[in-house]
Amino acid sequence: MAKERKEILSDVKNVLIKIGTGVLSGKEGIDLDIVEQLVDEIVELTKKGYQIAVVTSGAIASGMHRMGLSGKLKSMPEKQAAAAIGQGRLMRIYSNAFGKHGLAVAQMLLTTSDLTDRKRFLNVRNTLSALMEWGVIPIINENDTVAVDEIKFGDNDNLAAMMANIIEAHLLINLTNTKGLYDRNPSGAKKAKLIPVVEEITDEIEAAATAEADPVGMGGMKSKVIAAKKVTAFGIPFIIAHGKTKGVLRDIFAGEKIGTLFLPDSEHMKSRKYWIAYTLRSRGKLILDDGAKRAIIEQGKSLLPSGIIKVEGDFHEGDPVTCVDMDGKPLAKGLANYSSSDIDKIKGLKTSKIKQVIGSKPYDEIVHRDNMAVVKEGKKQ
Repeated sequence: MAKERKEILSDVKNVLIKIGTGVLSGKEGIDLDIVEQLVDEIVELTKKGYQIAVVTSGAIASGMHRMGLSGKLKSMPEKQAAAAIGQGRLMRIYSNAFGKHGLAVAQMLLTTSDLTDRKRFLNVRNTLSALMEWGVIPIINENDTVAVDEIKFGDNDNLAAMMANIIEAHLLINLTNTKGLYDRNPSGAKKAKLIPVVEEITDEIEAAATAEADPVGMGGMKSKVIAAKKVTAFGIPFIIAHGKTKGVLRDIFAGEKIGTLFLPDSEHMKSRKYWIAYTLRSRGKLILDDGAKRAIIEQGKSLLPSGIIKVEGDFHEGDPVTCVDMDGKPLAKGLANYSSSDIDKIKGLKTSKIKQVIGSKPYDEIVHRDNMAVVKEGKKQ
């Protein structure tokens, strides 16, 4: 086990560390001792040549403590207000902790709209690359003060999965308030066993994860497994470990049997297709016949109008759409070359009929293979 972990860690340089609310929260809203402990360990990693970026929770918890609030906030405006109050203090805590070691930090607050636009996505990537080359520690969080349902990541586990692609991470470490993934909910289950390694995320693995979260947190273990599924599809190993354990990062990089290690897929997506599959939100659905299904899954071909049975949703040219079979099973996600109204007119037709029906034919394909991310058999996007 230790040998396998050491082999995975041998080629690691860029590391993304996600620190959850359950790790950071304490009597003062933010547990300053834990922050100092983790920062000290991160600094030691930077001295060894690792480039580190941090996705952090804690803004809402910090704001709630400042306002004397307890329990779970119910409304979006309350969460946004708490985040607005707490974010500045959270950054000051990180800045002071890293500053003691002579390291600078940089704040990045993001919404999904910053990542779904390809140009802005690349701008974020270039900024992060420059920061990490300078030895600055990026501190990344969702911009909770402005995010609404349409542009929210959902939780910082999902944000971290997207950021792993952006910084081209070699490893993602998710620090939480449990020791890792168990074969069943460990709360009240005496026989629950820690799963040290996950080679493939099966339906059974997903079923073992619960969606329960802390009162001031957003995601539970289920969201971490979903994030692991996305990250390993890009070829990045993913580790869930207990963030309050002293020396947790040191032990992970020593190859110790810490937490749960999710092994990366041997055949993984390239960055652009990962962006299509896991960053973009589908705007519509195309139901395909069996011939189109075989062409995409078995033959690696593009989607032509002849294979489309039905169009669902209202979308424009260039929007992401999900391709499903006649049973509704997802097959692929890709960027549509035509609007939903035009596809509805030409569905089931040969490409030679496109211009005759809608007056022009800029593309033969409805979704070109280069702009399509195919779902692996037995797994869903």
